[in-house]
Amino acid sequence: MQTREISTSELKGGGFLALPDRGGPHPGVVVIHEVHGLNEDIRKISRRFADAGYAALAVDMFTGRNRAICMTRYMAGMLMGSVNRYGIDDLKAALTFLAKNPAIDAQRLGAIGFCMGGGFAVAWACTDSRLKVIAPFYSSNPRPLDVVKRLCPVVGSYPEDDFTARAGRVLDEALTRHGIEHDIKIYPGTRHGFSNDLPTYDSVAAEDAWRRVTRFFERTIGR
Repeated sequence: MQTREISTSELKGGGFLALPDRGGPHPGVVVIHEVHGLNEDIRKISRRFADAGYAALAVDMFTGRNRAICMTRYMAGMLMGSVNRYGIDDLKAALTFLAKNPAIDAQRLGAIGFCMGGGFAVAWACTDSRLKVIAPFYSSNPRPLDVVKRLCPVVGSYPEDDFTARAGRVLDEALTRHGIEHDIKIYPGTRHGFSNDLPTYDSVAAEDAWRRVTRFFERTIGR
């Protein structure tokens, strides 16, 4: 695969881009980190997408900004549930950056996010029709909940032993009510962060979630 760091002169905050070796155009995926930022774990997930045939852009929501102020604004947006929260415009700009790459098919775009990033993915997809599929992990929901009627197809993964499990169940019901294609799974015995490089990592649940995500993405945007 081809990988490179994206500088802040190219994209606000910069990022990390991973492209498959084979010729494109490829479907594209924006990878949104949790509160730990754009770390090696997020880069590894991006490389894994590239191995699976997707162009992956891991965004950096912190570089070049005051982290404490950013977190305050991000958390306020999550608590309020606004779909137009602080940070959404940066994600839209990242998708534009990715879509302009000649190796990417701009009609086949998706996003994946973890914790804070998962909440961003859900809120963002309610406001941006360019996204054709999203994969939130242990995320919060926007408010009012019926705004999710604007969502694209969703494959979501949530830990049972975590406050976000209820959000996953509520989202499942709402998407069913609105007739939106989805696959929501609550993983028994798992905790927050089960799919990331954290003490709560659960290899069985993480691998099952990865298989579900890639199969769902292949069905919706190809590979």
